[in-house]
Amino acid sequence: MLDFIYYPVSAILWFWHKVFGSVLEPSSGFAWALSVIFLVFTLRVLLFKPFVHQVRSMKKMQEFAPLVRELQEKHGDDKQKLAAEMQKLQTEQGFNPLSGCLPMLVQVPVFIGLFHVLNGFKPGAPGNFVFNAADVASFVEADLFGAKLSNTLSQPAELLATFGTDRLSMMTVAVPLMIAAAIATHFTARHSLQRQSPEAAASPQAAMTNKLMLWIFPMFAIVGGPFLPLAILIYWLANNFWTLGQQRVVYRRIDREEAASADAPAVANSAGAATAVVDSTTAEKASDDQPGEIPGVIEDRARDTDKPGETR
Repeated sequence: MLDFIYYPVSAILWFWHKVFGSVLEPSSGFAWALSVIFLVFTLRVLLFKPFVHQVRSMKKMQEFAPLVRELQEKHGDDKQKLAAEMQKLQTEQGFNPLSGCLPMLVQVPVFIGLFHVLNGFKPGAPGNFVFNAADVASFVEADLFGAKLSNTLSQPAELLATFGTDRLSMMTVAVPLMIAAAIATHFTARHSLQRQSPEAAASPQAAMTNKLMLWIFPMFAIVGGPFLPLAILIYWLANNFWTLGQQRVVYRRIDREEAASADAPAVANSAGAATAVVDSTTAEKASDDQPGEIPGVIEDRARDTDKPGETR
């Protein structure tokens, strides 16, 4: 049903495994782990521009939050009128709140697709989407310090044994990944929330949402981690590290653009002031060059006019 998601995800994973498998052993757990990590990087590179648009859209939404509140107070009883005015405001100011959700919405089917593809790697399977039987056997044999990438920490010991691993080996790798994913999720949310305006952060709804993002969402990695394949935990960790680094790069870029746009009027004003000072100085100098009057003496200007027939 969702083959249009499963095949592209498996194809990207297959490509990176061929790359890293040619350098490392094809059945190496590190080759497969790097393939999952670069699957994340490939997706996030494709979503870089939508992410920048998301940040700009959120910035504009914060700037025009007072106007939105005014419209809500003015047309609170007329939902149709409020929707029309909100649409008009969004069109005039050039932002769309729904566009900010695009990067997150795109990652959801990829997450589901990777989860489904990983479940297809089973001992003796003839294939798994774009992977052939040899690729499946390579993945099943791959391990990280004895932990298998397609297994979960909560699986029965008998099932883990069929994959050639045990619970202790799974815990040795999965628990540090769960903790690291939770910490990365927390700091990613903290870095994003630092961009909130004081007015937006002061509202009760925003305060509740911020607490969820800072503390509840990271706990999903701890609570849900035992039920996720090891490769999914690697995907989660890599995704959060990429997001954190991308936020720093994009936010600095936008801050520089805003600083440059703020400096432009100041430079123009200072240039205008400098021109006015120069003009004033020139006018004063010109007036100083004119012959002045000596205080207390009446200057005879009759001599300045020659009478007819007289020469000096």
